[in-house]
Amino acid sequence: MHDERRRIEERVERVHTQRIKPAIYAATVPFEVEAWQAPGEPVPFAEAAAAPYEPFAMDTPWGPPWGTTWFRMRGQVPAEWAGKRVEAVIDLGFVGDWPGNQAEALVHLADGTPLKAVNPLNQYVPIAHPATGGETVDYLVEAASNPDILADNFSAPTLMGDILTAGDKPLYTFRCADLAVLDEEVWHLDLDLQVLSELMVHLGEHEPRRHEIMHALDRAMDTLDLDDVSGSAAAVREVLAPVLARPAHASAHTISGVGHAHIDSAWLWPIRETKRKTSRTFSNVTSLADEYDDFIFACSQAQQYEWVRDNYPQVWGRIQDSVKKGQWAPVGGMWVEADGNLPGGEAIARQLIHGKRFFIEHFGVETKGVWLPDSFGYTAAYPQLAKLAGNEWFLTQKISWNQTNKFPHHTFWWEGIDGTRIFTHFPPVDTYNARFSGEEMDRAVRNYREKGGGTRSLAPFGWGDGGGGPTREIMERARRLADLEGSPKVVVEHPDAFFAKAREEYPDAPVWNGELYLELHRATYTSQARTKQGNRRSEHKLREAELWATTAALHAPGYAYPYEKLDRLWKTVLLHQFHDILPGSSIAWVHREAEAEYARVAEELEALTAEAVAALGGGATRVFNTSPYDRAEVVHTADGAPAYVKVPANGSAPLTDAGPAQPVRAEGLVLDNGLVRVQVAEDGTLSSVCDLRSNREVLADKGNLLRLHTDLPNYWDAWDIDKHYKNRYTDLLAPDSIEVVSQDPLLGAIRVTRSFGKGSTITQTITVRADSPRIDFETEIDWHEAEKILKAGFPVDVRAAHSSAEIQFGHVQRPTHTNTSWEAARFEVCGHRWVHIGEPGYGVAVLNDSTYGHDVTRTVREDGGTTTTVALSLVRAPRIPDPEADQGTHRFTYSLLPGATIGDAVAEGYALNLPLRVAEAAGTPEPVVSVAGEGVTVEAVKLADDASGDVVVRLYESRGGRAQGVLSTGFPLAGAQVTDLLERPLPDETAHIEDGTVAVSLRPFQVLTLRLQRGTTGR
Repeated sequence: MHDERRRIEERVERVHTQRIKPAIYAATVPFEVEAWQAPGEPVPFAEAAAAPYEPFAMDTPWGPPWGTTWFRMRGQVPAEWAGKRVEAVIDLGFVGDWPGNQAEALVHLADGTPLKAVNPLNQYVPIAHPATGGETVDYLVEAASNPDILADNFSAPTLMGDILTAGDKPLYTFRCADLAVLDEEVWHLDLDLQVLSELMVHLGEHEPRRHEIMHALDRAMDTLDLDDVSGSAAAVREVLAPVLARPAHASAHTISGVGHAHIDSAWLWPIRETKRKTSRTFSNVTSLADEYDDFIFACSQAQQYEWVRDNYPQVWGRIQDSVKKGQWAPVGGMWVEADGNLPGGEAIARQLIHGKRFFIEHFGVETKGVWLPDSFGYTAAYPQLAKLAGNEWFLTQKISWNQTNKFPHHTFWWEGIDGTRIFTHFPPVDTYNARFSGEEMDRAVRNYREKGGGTRSLAPFGWGDGGGGPTREIMERARRLADLEGSPKVVVEHPDAFFAKAREEYPDAPVWNGELYLELHRATYTSQARTKQGNRRSEHKLREAELWATTAALHAPGYAYPYEKLDRLWKTVLLHQFHDILPGSSIAWVHREAEAEYARVAEELEALTAEAVAALGGGATRVFNTSPYDRAEVVHTADGAPAYVKVPANGSAPLTDAGPAQPVRAEGLVLDNGLVRVQVAEDGTLSSVCDLRSNREVLADKGNLLRLHTDLPNYWDAWDIDKHYKNRYTDLLAPDSIEVVSQDPLLGAIRVTRSFGKGSTITQTITVRADSPRIDFETEIDWHEAEKILKAGFPVDVRAAHSSAEIQFGHVQRPTHTNTSWEAARFEVCGHRWVHIGEPGYGVAVLNDSTYGHDVTRTVREDGGTTTTVALSLVRAPRIPDPEADQGTHRFTYSLLPGATIGDAVAEGYALNLPLRVAEAAGTPEPVVSVAGEGVTVEAVKLADDASGDVVVRLYESRGGRAQGVLSTGFPLAGAQVTDLLERPLPDETAHIEDGTVAVSLRPFQVLTLRLQRGTTGR
C-alpha cells in the first residue's frame, strides 16, 4: 500500500479546523449590551446592579489594567430554536488560550445568582436544553481586565504588575456576545476527530492501529458534505464509531483522571483577584457537575474555600451540595498550597491543622493526603508532619522540572528525616493541568518509571495556574479514552481511590530518603528578601505571643487567652506562605501588600504579647526568654544600656546584672572577650577569628567576604539562579569607613560602611558580646542593583565531608563534594536558622535571622589543608515579574559561631531569632513547661484550640540522636496525652507521668505533641 500519511493527516487537519469547528454553533443572534466601568477596586453585585449603564458595541476596546467592567446583556431566544440546545457565547477579546491571566468574567442572573464564568477555553453559558423558544435572557457580567503578565514568555520586565504603575489604557477589544444554538452532533464529531487524530500521530509508524485510524479518518472525510456539515455529521460519526469502539489492550496503563483547577492564591495577580478567580472557577465546576454525573473534582486550599464562603454564598452552597453527592473532593488538608521549603516547622504543622479542621468542620470530610503539585521542592520533614496530621499519601508534580537529573520514581515511599514513610505519587503525565491530549497520554505511558511493578498513575485534569478548571470537552475526551485501543485507559475517580489501588498493587514500591530537591528555582530561597523576613519574624512573634498568652492565662486572674486573634493572625501568615508569595515569584503588587500585611501582623502580635506580659502585674523590670533554651547574654535595657542577664528557657528573670566571666576588650580593630578574638582588616573583612577556647584559627581566608555576582538566569528571573552566576563577580574590598562604635565591657562593636555598584550602600556592625563566642553582623543595605546577587562568604579551616542545614524540626546533611550530578546540582540550597560545618572534634555554624539560600563549597589549599566555605545569599535583584524587586532598604543580622556543635547551632539559632524581651512585670511565674534532657526542644506552647484550658506542648529531637528527657510544668498537672497535630489523642501512644512530670523519649528528629490537663488548684 502506498504511504499516504501526509495527505490524509493534512486533509483531516484542514477540514477539521476550517469546516467542522466553525459549524459547532449552527445559528446566532447578538445580545443587546450595555457597560459600566467600576471605579477603583471591585464592587459588590448590588452596587453594580444599581449603576448607570451605557450602550456598548462589539469591537470596542474596554478594560484598563486591573479594572472591572460590568456588562448588562439582554436577549431573547428565537421561537424557531425551540427544542434545540441554546447557549450564550461570550468572547471578551481573549488573548491566546491560557485562562489564568487575562480577561475573565463571571456571569450572573439579574437577581445576583452567579451562573458560570467565561474564559478563552470556556466561553459558553448554558441557557436551555431543549429551548422552548421565546425565553428572555438577562445577564450581568462582571468582567476583569487583568493584564497578561506572561506575555512573550517573560522576555522583558513590565510595569503591568502593579495597579500603581500599569496605566489606564484599555487592554481588550470585545468580540462577541451572542445567543447561539449548539449543534451537538457536530460538537461530538469535533471531539471524535480530536481524540482519534491525536492518538494516531502519537502511535508508532509501524503500528497497525495508527494506519487503521488514518484510513478511517480518510473515509470519514469522504463522507462529510462540506456544504452541509451539520446534516452529514451523524453519518461521519458512524464511520468513526468502529475505531472508537475498539477496546484497550488488557495490559494498557490506567490513568486515574482527577478534575482539578490549580489556582495560585497570588502570582501574576493580587490576592483580591484570586478571591474572584475562585468564584469563577468553582461556578464552572459546579455547573459541569450538573452536566456529568461521572465528574469528580479535587480541590485543595481551605483559604480559597473560605473566600468563596464569605463572598459568594450561593457558590458555596453549590460546593457543599457537590461534596455531599461525591463529585467534589476536598484534598490536601492545608490552608494553602504552601512553599515546600521555607515555612518553619510549626507553620507547616499549622497549615495542616487549619486546613484539615476547615474541611472537617464544613464538609464532614477528613482529607487523607497532602496535595502539593506545584511547590519548588519539598522538605524532608514532610513525611512525619503529614502522617502526624492523619494523612496517608502525598502528591507532587514539580520535580519533573529538574534541570539536570531525572527523578527515578513515580510511585514510591518517601522517607523523612525521622524515618517516617508516606506513600507518594508523582504523575508521569508531567502536568497538573492535563486535558487528555494524545501527547499527554503518550507521555504518561512513556515516562512511567514503575513499569513491571505498578500499572496506574494519576492525572489532574483541567486548566489551571490562574484557574479555569475542567471543561466539558475534557470530560468528553475522558469518556472516549475510557477503553480505547492504543491509548491508556482513563477512569475519572477520587484521588483517595487511586492511592488505595496503587498502594494495593505496589506495596513494596521503592523508597526515596530525604528531601525532594528541585533542581531549578533555587533563587526562591532569596528573592524578595523583605517578604521572607516578614514571614520569619511573624513565625517567631506568633511563638512569643502564644507562650506569654498561655503564661498569663495560667497565672493572671481575669486574663482571657486571645484564641480568635491568634487564629486570624496565624491564617494571615499561612496565606502568605503560598508557593508564589513566600518564594518571591509574584508581581510587585503581591509583594507590596505582603510587606504591609507583615507589618500589621507584627504590630498586632507585639500588642498581644505586651498585653499578656502586662497581665502578670507591673512594678519590676523583668527579662522574658521565648527560646526553649536557658540564656546568659547581654540585653539592652529601656535606656539603651547593656546588661548581662541569665534567663531560663520559656521563662523570665529580674533585670539584674549577673556579671559576665570576662569583659570585652576593643583594641584598634580587634575585639576580644576571652572566648574569641576577632580582627577586622583594613578592607573591612575579617582577617582572623581565633577560637581562644581551642587555641585555633577559624578562618582560612578573608571572612565575611561580600561578593557581588552577576545574576542573569536563562529564564524565570525571580525563580532561578543558574550555575554560571559564580563565574563573574566583584569582591567588595574598599570600605568607605571603619570605626569602633562600642567599647563597653559587655559589648564591643566595629562598624564598616561601603558603597558599590549603582549607588548601593551597606553598613555592617560587627559585634562581640561578653561570654558569647557568637559574632554578629548587623546589616543594613540600601540596594539599587539590577540582575545581581550579593553573598557573604565564610571560608573556614575545617575539612567538612558534609554541611548540616536546619530544616523544619531537624536538619539535613548534604555532601560538600560533587562526585555525582546529583550533588553538583545542589549548588544553591535552603536552610533555616543555621548551617553547620565541621570535622571530628570541631565545628562552626553560620546563623541568620531572615535568609534561607546559601551554598557550601570545599577546596584544598597548597598547604594540604581544606577550606570549607559557607556563603549566605543576602539579596538579589531580579527584574521579572517585579522590575523593582528588593530595591531599597534591608535590615537583618547573620552570625558566625566558632567551636559550635549541632546543639550550639540549634540554641543560638533560636536566640538570634527570639531576642530577649525587657518589660515591666511584678509576677514571677514559673515557666509553663521546662525540659531536662539534651536534644529535647520545645517548639510551641499554647492553649488547646478547643478552649478546654488544656495546655498543648510540641517538642522535637533537634540533634539527630535519641533523646531522653523529663518535662515539668509550672502548673499542677492532672494528666497528659500524646496527640496528633490536631490535638486528638493517639490511641497507641501513652504519656508517662511520674511525680508530676512527664517522661519523654524521642527517636532522632521525632515530633511529639503533648496535651496537658491542668489540676483543679491551677488557674
